[in-house]
Amino acid sequence: MENPYIKQFPDLMRGKKIMYNHGFASSAASGTVKRIQETFPEATVVAFDLPLHPAEAMELLRAKAAEERPDLIIGTSMGGMYTEMLYGYDRICVNPAFEMAKTLKSHGMTGKQVWANPRQDGEKEFMMTKALEKEYQEITEQCFTTLEAMDADERKREQQRVWGLFGDKDELVDTFGLFSAHYPQAAHFHGAHRMDDRSFLDGVVPVIRWIDDRQEGRERPIVYIDSSTLKDSYGHPKSCLQKAFAMLVERYQVYIVGPAPTNSHNALGQMAEWTEQYLSTPAHDHVVYTNQKALLYGDYFIDAEPCEGFLGTALAFGSDEFKTWEDVITFFERLGGQ
Repeated sequence: MENPYIKQFPDLMRGKKIMYNHGFASSAASGTVKRIQETFPEATVVAFDLPLHPAEAMELLRAKAAEERPDLIIGTSMGGMYTEMLYGYDRICVNPAFEMAKTLKSHGMTGKQVWANPRQDGEKEFMMTKALEKEYQEITEQCFTTLEAMDADERKREQQRVWGLFGDKDELVDTFGLFSAHYPQAAHFHGAHRMDDRSFLDGVVPVIRWIDDRQEGRERPIVYIDSSTLKDSYGHPKSCLQKAFAMLVERYQVYIVGPAPTNSHNALGQMAEWTEQYLSTPAHDHVVYTNQKALLYGDYFIDAEPCEGFLGTALAFGSDEFKTWEDVITFFERLGGQ
């Protein structure tokens, strides 16, 4: 049976270089390298076996980044921690392990360990000692320090180049609060510490798309979806909503539109929580609150009661033409991204 979570995007990162930094006890032969290359077949993906000693690993990564000049750096777990410190590049830190010493100790990672993937030096095992734990403690203390030493303008530019992505089922590390204290672009995805095909497609690929669009100066047509079209009577997503949303975000800039509450922030939080739960990473920071929908500038508006004055194309959800989200999917498939 075909895996629905394996897709190729040849138009994304075309002709560009992606550098991947693996996690603890792994190697450049990680399955994530293959997953990235298969997803973006027109990109070049490079990865390197990281030394066990963190200072050596950081030295290697800085040298390789300077040599390879990647357009994007992706790091997972320990590699996400290293990736934060590779300033000057667009980068994504996935479940970054900013508390490595604590993680190693609390999850029994001391003593003899086995490399999870083949390494070029042929080593099969290594010893994780208390001295190494101290080295990891020292390297993590260097995270964010260069960022905080920058002047305000430089720091803001650097912050816009970094994303932190965090699995909502990660039981190994939890550094969302630590990351978001320094960087505003922090989002959750549905998944555990180790990425699988689904969490990569739903959680990481949308962010790569945003980064590639920014690098290329690419502006996609804008689709607004009114919150009245999302939920059934039980508060769950309407049939085929998630399928439609996943299709739309591949071709358009998609925003959810909700009414602006007049005297409470609870509604704001509830909408954000709902979109995060059911629409995941692509909805992050893509929720608009307004009571003046006609003022929104865009190309399409899907609404149960299309607002007068919107200058784009209005789709009357629930009408004979767009009775279900399947009808909406058919409409946009015929457009082909226009």
